[in-house]
Amino acid sequence: MGLSAPASAPSHARPLQGGCLCGAVRFELSAPFLSAGYCHCTHCQRRTGTGSSANGRVPQAGFRIITGVSELRSFKPAQGVPKIFCATCGSALFSGDPFSDAEVAVRLGALDGHPGIEPEFRQFVASAAPWEAIPEDGLPRFTGSRSAGGSHPQS
Repeated sequence: MGLSAPASAPSHARPLQGGCLCGAVRFELSAPFLSAGYCHCTHCQRRTGTGSSANGRVPQAGFRIITGVSELRSFKPAQGVPKIFCATCGSALFSGDPFSDAEVAVRLGALDGHPGIEPEFRQFVASAAPWEAIPEDGLPRFTGSRSAGGSHPQS
């Protein structure tokens, strides 16, 4: 499935669905994303096998699993939040606890269409993969977590 043209943000009237590669897990968003960005941390690199991960945060009230709750598995690294994936195909889907956290971190690549938002920042650029240059896209860059105190934008 290719991404559709940018339309409007997910809403109750126009929910946006997504899922894993094998289709065992399907979810729906009925609220707009609060933020979106690229993460260049080592965990995201290893989890995805790529240089960065594109993620968006949506309010818990605007998120629901349609099918496949029994297929969800979690890996909790020593530092950081749990990483949720499909047990059948291994697709990375969410971070944190999608059932109890105030916001759900969703992998933008798991969506069926345009999320109604584009990445707004790059975080953990100090850990960026040495084999892939970060593009000059004008997005603010943070050496560590964008939300952590003491993390400063990188020029």
